[in-house]
Amino acid sequence: MFDKILIANRGEIALRIIRACQELGIKSVVVYSTADADSLPVRLADEAVCIGPPSPALSYLLIERIISVAEICDVDAIHPGYGFLAENSHFAEVCRDCNIVFIGPTPEAMRALGDKAVARETMKKAGVPTTPGSEGLIHSEDDALTIAHKLKYPVIIKASAGGGGRGMRIAHNDASLIQGYHAARTEAENAFGNGALYMEKFLVNPKHIEFQILADNHGNVVHLGERDCSIQRRQQKLIEESPSPALNVKLREKMGRAAVRAAKAANYTNAGTIEFLLDSTGEFYFMEMNTRIQVEHPVTEEITGVDLIKEQIRVAAGAKLTFSQKDIKFTGHAIECRINAEDPFSNFTPSPGKLTLFAPSGGIGVRVDTHAFSGYTIPSYYDSMIAKLIVRGENRKQALIRCRRALDEFIVEGIKTTIPFSSQIIGHQDFVAGKYDTGFLERMMQE
Repeated sequence: MFDKILIANRGEIALRIIRACQELGIKSVVVYSTADADSLPVRLADEAVCIGPPSPALSYLLIERIISVAEICDVDAIHPGYGFLAENSHFAEVCRDCNIVFIGPTPEAMRALGDKAVARETMKKAGVPTTPGSEGLIHSEDDALTIAHKLKYPVIIKASAGGGGRGMRIAHNDASLIQGYHAARTEAENAFGNGALYMEKFLVNPKHIEFQILADNHGNVVHLGERDCSIQRRQQKLIEESPSPALNVKLREKMGRAAVRAAKAANYTNAGTIEFLLDSTGEFYFMEMNTRIQVEHPVTEEITGVDLIKEQIRVAAGAKLTFSQKDIKFTGHAIECRINAEDPFSNFTPSPGKLTLFAPSGGIGVRVDTHAFSGYTIPSYYDSMIAKLIVRGENRKQALIRCRRALDEFIVEGIKTTIPFSSQIIGHQDFVAGKYDTGFLERMMQE
């Protein structure tokens, strides 16, 4: 096992990793920007080193500074969390070259899966269902039109190196396709330094289902069930739950086997998620693989009892998985609501500022993962998520009741948050009935 781990991240995920390290008897080092000098991760880690000003480009994204701290502090490994450098294959490669273990997949697997066009081909060869689409990349306007006519509208153009909903455009006719082609390419070049695009048939309002997988360095791969991530705004997830109301036992087993097959085809190790789209007929299609721990990982932890962060660390240290697929049992129902510093009734305008009062909810079956506290100032430089409310019940009905109760008693003063918006979603009759898909929020906001 490692003696010391550097955490190349901030906020609640940094704190989550610190806690896992403490329980494993591992020392922790956090790097931080000047904007995070008073944060809980800085206070609770064994060591903390400032690496720059608030801008991520001058701090959390500076590989050379992070590696310098790792070498000075003599760490064995680096955990990237999610966001920032978590899916940066170059960073993983630099860690390896410096004899520092990167707690995540290999650079080779990250590169193969990070290029979504390559990932599609890998999955097709492995027999994992993929959405009908282009054979490789789109090279011109004419190329795009030819493929769109073959697939039939609507279609979706995607950045091969994309993520977070950027570099994506939906087209319903030739005019919107041409416009979307150029807009997506420009956005992808600006966001990822790579304007390569591919195309898929656009599934109207599917369900977004992701499967959590764990793979060690000894050829063992298991899945830990699904998370329904269909409640999204502009491709950003707001509420997740497990198990999905849309899956029965047979479909869950079929999708789980496909997820394991996908991970094996990519020679994947450590934690990751296989993302699927599920249509109204029960057919599912591979969308992408996220090569990191996910924001919503606590949902899976609550129904399986598996600590995913600890497992990430153990696997990275060379240990075999201590369980097989038949050992994974799903118990109860879990729901996660992301609490963001945004005003949901003013077009989700960011709402940074000082928390004059921060009193998270509690009680049986309630978990809050957060780095926030009363008196803490939410910086304006980073992602707006300040907490994750996770509830667990014996069944979905109890989890929904508990979630509404927990949202009602969650007190945040000094800034605006998405708490009241989450309450509206949780109480909506269609959500309660499990009748929702990726178009749910758009429909709800038009009511």
